[in-house]
Amino acid sequence: MTSDLQPSSSLPHGEPVLSARKELPPIMMSGIDFDRLDRLVTAVADKHPDTAAFLSREISRATIVPSTIVPPGLVTMGALVEFRDDTTGQTRTVTLVYPHEADVEAGRVSILTPVGAALIGLSVGQSIEWQTPAGGWRSLTVLGVRGIGS
Repeated sequence: MTSDLQPSSSLPHGEPVLSARKELPPIMMSGIDFDRLDRLVTAVADKHPDTAAFLSREISRATIVPSTIVPPGLVTMGALVEFRDDTTGQTRTVTLVYPHEADVEAGRVSILTPVGAALIGLSVGQSIEWQTPAGGWRSLTVLGVRGIGS
């Protein structure tokens, strides 16, 4: 699937743009994560339109799998994720959480951040790129994933 999103200064509110420079990676999501995130997007759309739009685009392109057969190495809600910021080369380990659980200092990153929305649904070895509101480009690569109960 090739993204039809192009870099543009005319996007409302300077929302992040998913990669227009290369093909977006295929992503998967459990049915439970999809349902919860779909409800979250609807709930925050008025208050956080940019973030909601970014996350909505990600979940709408995901292949949905039954929650009982989520493959190992898939970034899900609550997963501990090691990733590399491909721009800086820095490696971080974070837990992907819902907004009310977020605590950056404790390494709990909200799904309602560009990094959180970019991580969901990726698998180990996959990379994703997006344009920031400031016009720069970010790219990250998933290095490791440990799901809940792993």
